[in-house]
Amino acid sequence: MTQYILFIHDNTESDPTLEEWGAFIEAARKSGLFKGGSAIGERMTIGNAETAKSFDHIGGYMRFDAEDRQEVLALLQTHPVVVHGGSVELCEMPRS
Repeated sequence: MTQYILFIHDNTESDPTLEEWGAFIEAARKSGLFKGGSAIGERMTIGNAETAKSFDHIGGYMRFDAEDRQEVLALLQTHPVVVHGGSVELCEMPRS
């Protein structure tokens, strides 16, 4: 089983509705892949702010466990941020 973390950017063209979020979370739970997540509040840069510049604020994260990355990618096609023209980053966690 591989663990993934999804970083959710605040860069949508329009705002997803609460209903869209609810439907996605429900589908993610039913898939058995979703392992939790949270919104992320205000950020603060520690160290050299010039090297840490980011154009998009990360507004949240989600965790997934899957045998095959394609399972997660298929689910993410219906992610509210993606549907509304924004972006997410799916990162594979290193195995320990």
